[in-house]
Amino acid sequence: MSEIKFSITQKECLIQKLQQYFSNELDQELAQFDADFLLDFFTKEMGNHFYNQGIYDAQKLLTEKLDYISDEMYQLEKPVS
Repeated sequence: MSEIKFSITQKECLIQKLQQYFSNELDQELAQFDADFLLDFFTKEMGNHFYNQGIYDAQKLLTEKLDYISDEMYQLEKPVS
């Protein structure tokens, strides 16, 4: 699996969200440089867990949709005599 990477725009948005969280919830200022390093840490150390959960959620949804389609196709079958 390749490394999780964000575009510059995505990274700027995530850094801003970290800074807002620190300000609003922790009443602390988080400098741009520190927020960038914190985001890199979260991405490296926890990103794969979030990525994998997304994969599991997608697999579950796909399975549910395929089961639905299979049921619908079964109902289309014509009786054979």
